[in-house]
Amino acid sequence: MSSTRTPMSAVDRAWLRMDTPENPMMICGVLALDRTVSVSHLRRILEERFLRFRRFRQRVVDKGDRAFWQDDPLFDIDNHLHQIALPGNADKAQLQKLVGDLNSTALDFRRPLWQMHYIDNYQGGSALLIRIHHCIADGISLVRVMLSLTDRTPEPKLQKVASVSPSPALKSTWFRSALNRAVDNVQTANYQARLFIQSVREEPNYPVKLATTAGAVALDLLKLGLAPFEPKTGLRTPLCGRKQVAWAEPLDLAQVKACAKALGGTVNDVLMCTATGALQRHFAAHKEAIPECGLRVAVPFNLRPLDQPIETLGNKFGLVLVPLPVEVEDPVMCFRQVQENMNRLKRSYQAQVTYSLLDLFGRGPDILERRALDLLSNKASAVLTNVPGPTEPLYLAGGKVTQPMFWVPQSGSIGIGMSIFSYAGTVQFGITMDKNIQADPDAVMRYFQESFEALSHVALAGRQGGPGAQGRVA
Repeated sequence: MSSTRTPMSAVDRAWLRMDTPENPMMICGVLALDRTVSVSHLRRILEERFLRFRRFRQRVVDKGDRAFWQDDPLFDIDNHLHQIALPGNADKAQLQKLVGDLNSTALDFRRPLWQMHYIDNYQGGSALLIRIHHCIADGISLVRVMLSLTDRTPEPKLQKVASVSPSPALKSTWFRSALNRAVDNVQTANYQARLFIQSVREEPNYPVKLATTAGAVALDLLKLGLAPFEPKTGLRTPLCGRKQVAWAEPLDLAQVKACAKALGGTVNDVLMCTATGALQRHFAAHKEAIPECGLRVAVPFNLRPLDQPIETLGNKFGLVLVPLPVEVEDPVMCFRQVQENMNRLKRSYQAQVTYSLLDLFGRGPDILERRALDLLSNKASAVLTNVPGPTEPLYLAGGKVTQPMFWVPQSGSIGIGMSIFSYAGTVQFGITMDKNIQADPDAVMRYFQESFEALSHVALAGRQGGPGAQGRVA
């Protein structure tokens, strides 16, 4: 059996060990469909398109200081694909409750770490709930995998069913693995050396710039370590492990773009400012003092080349701590502050620093990772993801995807995850939070919409008022 094992990368192992009863390390997705679909049809799509990724037929073997991927000799798709139905005239609240319940339930580590539930009887259609462990891949990669299951037309073009039998074992696997690693390392070193020599020839100041970059990386590491803990608010409280999930009615992407253009910023700036406004409204509704120093959210920052083949799974991203100026009430001033914060982070090396730390933690003892995780998770009140999705409507097993949502897990003591996902001319916004958090997820969704409407109104009114009505961004 050991012949089919492959070592897990240090970064993936770091995410594996973050799993706790309070925060299972699952990426969760919901695809709402406009009609019921054939489960046998859906199964065929999974066998052809999903199971071609060998990782989804492998389970984790944890040997204490090392972890491996191993083909599951008893793999059966029926252990992973389940069909259920919501009762009566099911509405969004009932689906949200079901998603929250399943999102609170850990995956079975005796089998490959993924589950799908096809949910019938949802608003005249159906939904697909997807849960995949973070050690398999990061959010960007898994969203691409999920979207590969869909088609641009109602009729999918199925080819052949993928074989689920394990690949034949190679002889001398350990030797081959070591040899491959050695060759990869030599090739990488050779490539980097050639790049360095070429850079020195083309740009004599390159070594100085390299030293400056190293200094900037060291400075960002120091800033990350010295960053103060988050202020004590109702958003940070001991977690119970029960999740609540909600999502808003989608925003019109064209309106978001118009708002961004009027303010001289990006769509991302607008959405981050909108999330800030939603938290402002939450504090006001709970009559809770707004922290004068603002709040921070941990934002995944993709380090994977966008043209990398979809077959490349694993985790390739860092985290950046983004300040949200919840203490700034004026929508335009809040936008300017968000924009300045985002521009500063884009010039930093914080994402590369946190990725390197994850790689380091994954190679060290479990207790080191736990302590470091506790330290870092105390420096953010939530995790916020913003992933651009497809611009055209998609279909799954003949059903039109009307609303897709994805959430990444929270780690350590963080109990809130916010998700922004663009799809077919809309912007989807969702939230998952621990039941102990003193917030109403449905109310936060309303605040998100109200916050955007307030910002958009001021921005567009300023544009109609002429060039002098709003300040310009440098």
